[in-house]
Amino acid sequence: MIRRSLLLSAVAVLTLAACGQGAGKKAGAEGAPLLVGATAVPHAEILEVVKPILAAEGVPIEIKVFNDYVQPNVQLSEKRLDVNYFQTKPYLDEFNAARGADLVVVAGVHVEPLGLYSRKHTTLAAIPNGAQVVLPNDASNTGRSLLLLQSAGLITLRDPANPLQTVRDIATNPKGLKFQEVEAATIPRILPQVDAAVINTNYALDAGLKPKTDALSLEGADSPYVNYLVARPDNQNDPRVQALATALRSQAVKDFIARKYDGAVIPAA
Repeated sequence: MIRRSLLLSAVAVLTLAACGQGAGKKAGAEGAPLLVGATAVPHAEILEVVKPILAAEGVPIEIKVFNDYVQPNVQLSEKRLDVNYFQTKPYLDEFNAARGADLVVVAGVHVEPLGLYSRKHTTLAAIPNGAQVVLPNDASNTGRSLLLLQSAGLITLRDPANPLQTVRDIATNPKGLKFQEVEAATIPRILPQVDAAVINTNYALDAGLKPKTDALSLEGADSPYVNYLVARPDNQNDPRVQALATALRSQAVKDFIARKYDGAVIPAA
């Protein structure tokens, strides 16, 4: 009986030890690195620049890379991330409204001019009548894409300045373009199969495209679609979050962006 009790005690100790080893520090846990969600290019690359700067200030960060625009916000809302860095304010507003969330912007970091690309045609004029054109399917990027096509002279919109229009708001479509809306992350993969596609710059860069030379049409450097560091109301003023915001807007980051992306990514004003 004593031997059995000792055996059970030993098993209990080993079980507790194993549980202790397997329990990692989650987002927000005391002493844990600041957990930052980001898309791979350029956001995670920019975060790698500030990582040693913040470490020297006693603010370690851990970067979690995503290949979509939904999960970084879902996981931030659920406190599985401390902050994220990948999105524009219109996209954030759309997510908050659709999900009943209350995520907040902390600091604007950079702009990624949106582009229209084609593997089949080398100029806007070469896009044929009835061409199939793919757009991102989230409301903020669909509207932004339509404004880009309008500025390129391919369509006109009922409200030339409204950033949240849909294909139903197209007033004139001289070439009879046919539009298909798909998830933004998948567009580079299907680009060879269609006549043209509007691609978010982070996905364009990740696919090896060079926006300044490959895009048939590109938003100007004055694009209002700034990419933000985003947090929750309960942690937006956390000194670690503020330190990250300051680092992301530092001269070191601006110099890296200018050197690395050749105008495809532009520091925010």
